[in-house]
Amino acid sequence: MVKIRVRYEGQLHCTAVHGPSGRKLETDAPVDNEGKGESFSPTDLVATALAACMATIMGIVAKRHSISLEGMEVVTTKEMSADTPRRIVALKSTITMPLPENHPQRKLLEAGALGCPVHHSLDPRIDKSVEFIWKK
Repeated sequence: MVKIRVRYEGQLHCTAVHGPSGRKLETDAPVDNEGKGESFSPTDLVATALAACMATIMGIVAKRHSISLEGMEVVTTKEMSADTPRRIVALKSTITMPLPENHPQRKLLEAGALGCPVHHSLDPRIDKSVEFIWKK
């Protein structure tokens, strides 16, 4: 179990502290929701969590099979609803792989990304499409 402590600093800013490490991160409300957009918004962190989780699980799979994924990039685009309640409606990701498209572990690596815990924890109504781009 991991404890995260969040302190509201005022002006729609928060500071979060990761219990085990003591590391901090700051959030701000987005410009389109009364904030200044000076840092990640809470929903930006959801998108970040998805991208980082897919990269991490793929990294674990790669490590187990002695595959180098250095240079892999995951770009996730977050789309918010136009209606109420305000919510994430899409987290579309593109994963650019530093490996050839005919890599023998391609299916295993792709399955790792799609099997990440964040992907499985998000509401199924959220479009979580993933495109893989393999080096030719």
